[in-house]
Amino acid sequence: MLTHTTTRVLDPSDLGAALAILESEPVENAFVTSRVQVAGLDPWRLGGEMWGWYAEGRLRSLCYSGANLVPICATPDAVRAFADRARRTGRRCSSIVGPAEPTAQLWRLLESSWGPARDVRPHQPLMVADQLPADVRPDPRVRRIRKDELDVIMPACVAMFTEEVGVSPLAGDGGLLYQARVAEIVGAGRCFARIDDGKVIFKAEIGAATDQACQIQGVWVDPEYRGRGLSETGMAAVLRYALADVAPVVSLYVNDYNTAARAAYRRVGFREVGAFMSVLF
Repeated sequence: MLTHTTTRVLDPSDLGAALAILESEPVENAFVTSRVQVAGLDPWRLGGEMWGWYAEGRLRSLCYSGANLVPICATPDAVRAFADRARRTGRRCSSIVGPAEPTAQLWRLLESSWGPARDVRPHQPLMVADQLPADVRPDPRVRRIRKDELDVIMPACVAMFTEEVGVSPLAGDGGLLYQARVAEIVGAGRCFARIDDGKVIFKAEIGAATDQACQIQGVWVDPEYRGRGLSETGMAAVLRYALADVAPVVSLYVNDYNTAARAAYRRVGFREVGAFMSVLF
């Protein structure tokens, strides 16, 4: 048994202890929890390592190290230990993302060796909803995207990603990984859109999903149709699907400067319960 403060890479035998920590914060941890529930802790299947921080022989905090670096239920001491490990291994991720306070501490400790970042978003409100809005009618034309409609939805996905992140997902590998991810979401029945005359004018996805919480991502309205309330009625439709078919609590996080989106989400019934932070490389 570990009897001192230390960190190590977790393995499949640690699954129960890791899930206990992940499931203690079902909304904040939905992204990583959903991956671990499907893939376990084997790094190859998980797509990265899960680092564990121990104190007094007990697993207390986690950090997912894959395409993203994500501190999970991380105490200040754990964050310092994770930063030390991250410096030793070098940057392999495209972003650091997670609850604002530990993520900010992690970035302060890593910036001198990993910086500069391409963009830092220090306060991204985390919002949740657990019921349908009383005064926003779900758009009846928003529906699940079929597998044979991947070519129809992909340009909207690329436009959303480029607008949100600031770089095209088609760079580097030509978009193979991104297209595979979109195909996975479509195949799981978690991509929704309104398509008028063959054109996507609203879309959103249910990304991470557990039996306790799920997360809406990739919300996008065609620029020609913005300002018409489509984000509200479209989100109400996706929220209806999510609550009926996926989880009892639906979450999302949004850039604090996107006041129009935050107002639209509030009108659909989402309320702020915390904040995330993202560091993009």
